[in-house]
Amino acid sequence: MRTGVAALGAALGLVVCAVAMPQAQAIALTDPTGAGSEPAPPWHVVGLPRQSLPLTRYRVIDGDGSRVLEIDAQGSYGHLVHELAGAPAHQLSWQWRIDIDNTAVDLRSKAADDHAVAVCASFDLPLAAVPFVERQMLRLAQALSGTSLPTATLCYTRDPRLARDTVLDSPYTRRVRLLVLHGSQQPLRTWQHEERDLATDFQRLFGDEASVLPPLRAVLVGADADNTGGRSVARVLWL
Repeated sequence: MRTGVAALGAALGLVVCAVAMPQAQAIALTDPTGAGSEPAPPWHVVGLPRQSLPLTRYRVIDGDGSRVLEIDAQGSYGHLVHELAGAPAHQLSWQWRIDIDNTAVDLRSKAADDHAVAVCASFDLPLAAVPFVERQMLRLAQALSGTSLPTATLCYTRDPRLARDTVLDSPYTRRVRLLVLHGSQQPLRTWQHEERDLATDFQRLFGDEASVLPPLRAVLVGADADNTGGRSVARVLWL
């Protein structure tokens, strides 16, 4: 998954509580499951610049007694994005399930870097905090794409080959870092509840570059199967 708000060019929780600390504030996301079959605004699909592959399909369906978001990736790429423009929130909660898994996925390899489902948060980390070479690559990608790109993206995902709680960089760019919440032992077609504190997870994955959580730029949900040419189907319900 070459993730960012527009996938970094072509290559590109747990609630924190303490006696002296307030409860982490939940991110105010608009529910994408409106009255129709298409995700409700401001959610919108974003692909790669000049993408020739089909976009991953997002639709709203009735399932398990609720309106849910279904994500169908078949040799495709694209994310469903909710811009947030610096929202000062830390806690992100959702439920997800995998109905059809893409067993060819291997997040350690560019050739198999696809996701059956991922939930990501993009941040505006100060450019000066980004290592020099990556900073220059970001500037080049922004110049080529003509858009402003996020400097740090944290993605929650799963990989049938990796253990739960595995942390790794995207094989395309270190500007995207991954936390595997479900791995080889997680059953299919079973809802899993997630509640994550972004500040805690960001510090774990990007603590080498930042000591505090940067402004939140966007929340993304998606799946892709462009590298393996496989197929996956997942469902997501925001809380």
